[in-house]
Amino acid sequence: MMNRPEPITTMAAEGLPRRRFTVAEIDHMTALGIFEEDERIELIGGEIVPMMAKGNPHEILKTVLNLYWAARLPPDLLFTTETTFRLSVDTFLEPDFVFYPKAVGIPGLTAATARLVVELSDSSLSYDLGRKARLYAGFGIAELWVIDAVSLSTRIHREPGSEGYGSVVDFTADQPLVPAALPALAVTLADLERH
Repeated sequence: MMNRPEPITTMAAEGLPRRRFTVAEIDHMTALGIFEEDERIELIGGEIVPMMAKGNPHEILKTVLNLYWAARLPPDLLFTTETTFRLSVDTFLEPDFVFYPKAVGIPGLTAATARLVVELSDSSLSYDLGRKARLYAGFGIAELWVIDAVSLSTRIHREPGSEGYGSVVDFTADQPLVPAALPALAVTLADLERH
């Protein structure tokens, strides 16, 4: 596993370290009803991070892409939306889409088996392009797309490393987006019919 790009935990205002949680503890708290199963949180380096509410542009684009990619999915591949993507004992993120081999299934979904991760952003764009992209790079996610759900511009990140991604390229809505390992899933966002 690669080095973390962020400190493991931050310090509370009074200078004392905060208590770190593990993914297993969050799972247990969810089972006890402390967190709702659909509550929007991520766990980053042991810290619980509440996620922002999703706007209509986000939900419309997610629905359209879900239908588009489901119709083009190669038979040896699966994708899941908004899954709890467990990256380490103390970190999970909730990407909008994650693609992985059917042979490994959800139990085998790891940073190493993820073929493509896609984040759709409206209110969380700076977070997704900044800290979240560095986290994905630090865990070795081979390809990350961050799509602005309003403008439909996309930043494609490749070549992960401990300091971030070595290749970061911006695309406009009318340019084709082609996953390096999954060319069958190429899409031009401007061509999608959104309702």
